[in-house]
Amino acid sequence: MARGDAAERDSAFGFGGTWREYAPIAFTNLLLTIVTLGIYSFWARARTRRYLWSRTRFIDDRLEWTGTGLELFLGYLLAIVLFFVPLGIIQFVLQGVVLRGHPGAAILGAAILYIGLLYLVGVAIFRALRYRLSRTFWHGIRGGSDEQGFGYAGQYLWRTLVGTLALGLMIPWSMTTLWNRRWNAMSFGPLRFQAQADWRNVFGRFLLFYLWPIVLFIGLGAIGVMGLTAGGATPTGGGGVAIVLLGLLFVSIFYGLLGVIALAFYAAYFREGVGTLTLGGLQFGFTARTKDFILLFLGNVALVLVTLGIGYIFVPYRNWAFFIRHLEAYGEVVLEELTQSTTREPGQGEGLLDAFDVGAF
Repeated sequence: MARGDAAERDSAFGFGGTWREYAPIAFTNLLLTIVTLGIYSFWARARTRRYLWSRTRFIDDRLEWTGTGLELFLGYLLAIVLFFVPLGIIQFVLQGVVLRGHPGAAILGAAILYIGLLYLVGVAIFRALRYRLSRTFWHGIRGGSDEQGFGYAGQYLWRTLVGTLALGLMIPWSMTTLWNRRWNAMSFGPLRFQAQADWRNVFGRFLLFYLWPIVLFIGLGAIGVMGLTAGGATPTGGGGVAIVLLGLLFVSIFYGLLGVIALAFYAAYFREGVGTLTLGGLQFGFTARTKDFILLFLGNVALVLVTLGIGYIFVPYRNWAFFIRHLEAYGEVVLEELTQSTTREPGQGEGLLDAFDVGAF
């Protein structure tokens, strides 16, 4: 996956980190996180980002991460106090409503609670991206957004519901249109991002993922028929063993191919999303193909298994290096036109994002 030195220099983006250089940071983060019962994880994430950003080159300068662990920690505490404590109380009240013999009211309350949680996920995704851009500097210029994320959360709510309720067939539409909404609200310096991802360019791969489970039911039906036939023809039970082995083989193939198809869809989704993203005179691109995603995934899994889980501390490094080494930019940047962003700088980190455990991109 890594490119040669010449190709690295020719690309607008470059990553100059090494796993040997990152290892002391990763192991120290792991030790301090264990000793502090997880509290240091926020500072560990900030320290990791400072290293990764500092080893990432864009054209003629490196990126700089200015976020702090305290910001991430305070954001997480704020999310817990303002959102999840009240939600816990609401759930307790709903249980009481059921015990008092009002299941209909409890179901209605649960539906409202689910919608509220979905809305908060939208807020989390938007604010996490806004925060990361506001703490990313290049040539002393940062990004950000003046929007608070509440409007985007409303869009996230109804578009996600439409995409799911339409038998799931509109999920590519909801994903790409939300990508556009999210990035069109962001800026870097005085320049605004523009995204025009088209869901029709990724629908084919999603449809393959969508239809693949049908093969499972057809296959299981065929195996059932074979089992009945074999059971009648071989009363000793030898046919039954063969059917069990065939079933295990079928399940392995099914889930293996399902994972490959999912990676193929996400590879197309990121190429479409990043490939339609512009900033002033810059046009971005993403070159990773399905094979690249498969190799990244298998490498991460092998690293974790071989090291009995300890190797997971290197997964953020591998993912970031993968993303940067496949990221491209075309066009030109006029430095004289770049002025500092006037967008608001959020005071806290990705509290809701951490609480929901979802990705910003």
